[in-house]
Amino acid sequence: MLSPVVDEDGAPFWEYAARGELRVQSCTSCGELRFPPRPCCPSCQSFASEWRLMSGRGRIWSYVLPHPPLLPDYAAQAPYNVVLVELADAPRIRLVGNVVSAPDAPLDSVDPARLRIGAAVRVTFAEVDGVTVPRWILERG
Repeated sequence: MLSPVVDEDGAPFWEYAARGELRVQSCTSCGELRFPPRPCCPSCQSFASEWRLMSGRGRIWSYVLPHPPLLPDYAAQAPYNVVLVELADAPRIRLVGNVVSAPDAPLDSVDPARLRIGAAVRVTFAEVDGVTVPRWILERG
């Protein structure tokens, strides 16, 4: 799997993920949450920010099951799912990831028939090529 590129603005996100925390950048001037991370608030143009802890709960807003032809690095992982998760405590924030059966499970560990738009998920974390990435597990019930 390809690991994410860690840049200066997003580095704190990955540092918190390595600790098992899902955090989102927040403007300390107006309180607006923003993702992806960036130096300036799009609402009030302030450069002051902090990283707010999220509950780690969300719902599948959208998903796709990539089909060949795929780039070689992705084809080696197929079949897999890619989900867009809307965070429960920040509905305007959506994160891309994969639904898996356990933190270190392979990307194809969940039957695609179980995926539904609106399904409740919770975050988990797994190390991929030295970077801890968020993944999602379906909530029961």
